[in-house]
Amino acid sequence: MSAPTHHTVPVDLKTAEQFRKTQWRRPGSGSTALAWPGLILGIVFVAIPVLLVIGYSFMSKAPGGVGVAGPISFDSWSKLLFEEDFAGNRSFNPQYLTILWRSVWMAALTTVLAMLLAIPTAVWIATRPARMRNALVLAVTIPFWTNTLIRTYAWMILLNDQGLINNGISALGLTPLPLFPSPFATVVGLVYVFVPFMILPIYTSAAKFDFRLAEAAYDLGATRWRVITRVLIPSLRSGMLAGSLLVFVPALGAFIQPMLLGGAKLDLIGTVIQRQFKDSMNWPFGAAISVALLLLTLIALLGFAFAAKRLSAQGEKASLL
Repeated sequence: MSAPTHHTVPVDLKTAEQFRKTQWRRPGSGSTALAWPGLILGIVFVAIPVLLVIGYSFMSKAPGGVGVAGPISFDSWSKLLFEEDFAGNRSFNPQYLTILWRSVWMAALTTVLAMLLAIPTAVWIATRPARMRNALVLAVTIPFWTNTLIRTYAWMILLNDQGLINNGISALGLTPLPLFPSPFATVVGLVYVFVPFMILPIYTSAAKFDFRLAEAAYDLGATRWRVITRVLIPSLRSGMLAGSLLVFVPALGAFIQPMLLGGAKLDLIGTVIQRQFKDSMNWPFGAAISVALLLLTLIALLGFAFAAKRLSAQGEKASLL
C-alpha cells in the first residue's frame, strides 16, 4: 500500500497578506480619500462662514455703514442684554431676551401642532395599500415643488380681510376676524411649511409598526385611547423625535413667515437678524444675534440627542425583557 500523496497549491504570499488585511480591516480604518470632497465642502461652506460670523460679532460697525471695522469690541454682545443712554449709563434691557423667548415658544408651538397633524396623517397613510401609500407619500412632498415664498403669499391671500376665509365668515353674517397680519397667521404659515418634515419620519416609523399589536390590545379589552397612548405612540417615538428636530430647528430661525404674515409688530429672532443686516446695516450686532441663535440651536440639538440616546436605551432594555 503506497503512502498518500499531498498536493501543494502554490500561493502568492503577497496576495495572501493583502487578502488577510482586507478581511480583518476594522470599520473606519480604510482609505479616507472618499471623505475629502465632503470635508472640503463642509469647511468652505459651513465652518468658514460660521467663523466669519463669530468674528464679525466681536467687531465694530463700519463708518460707511456696510461691513465691519476694528478694533475688537464687545458692544454688540453687550447690546443683547443692556442699553446705554446718552450719558453713558447702562441698564438691563430684556427686549432681545423676550424676542428669543418668543421665537422659542413659537417654534415649539409649531412643532406641537405639526405633530398633532402628522401623527394621524402618517398612520392613515401607513394603513393604506402599498400602491396607494406611494402615491400619498408623493402627495406629501408636492409642497416642496413650490417656492416657500409663493406658498406664504398664498396664505396672505387666504387670511387677509378680503380673503376666502373672511369672505366666508361675512357671508354667514358674522364679523370678519383680524387674521392677518397676526401671530396666528405666522403659526399657520410655519405649520403649513414644516408639517411635511414631520409627516415623513413619523410615516417611516408607522410603516414598520405591526398593527396586529393594536388588534391584540383591543381583544384584551383596551380602549382606543389606551391603544393609541400605550401601544401606537411608543412605537412612533423615534419618528416623532426626528420630525421634531426637523421642524423645531428651522422654525426657530424662520423669517419669511414672521415677516410676511406677522406684520411689523411681530419680532422674532429671524426677522431681527434680517433687519440688522439689510436695513440697519449693523453687521456686528446682526452677527451677535446670529451667534446667539446658533448657540440656542446647539442647545436644542443636544436636547434632542439626549432624548434620542435615552429612547435608544429604553428600546434596548425593552428588547432584553
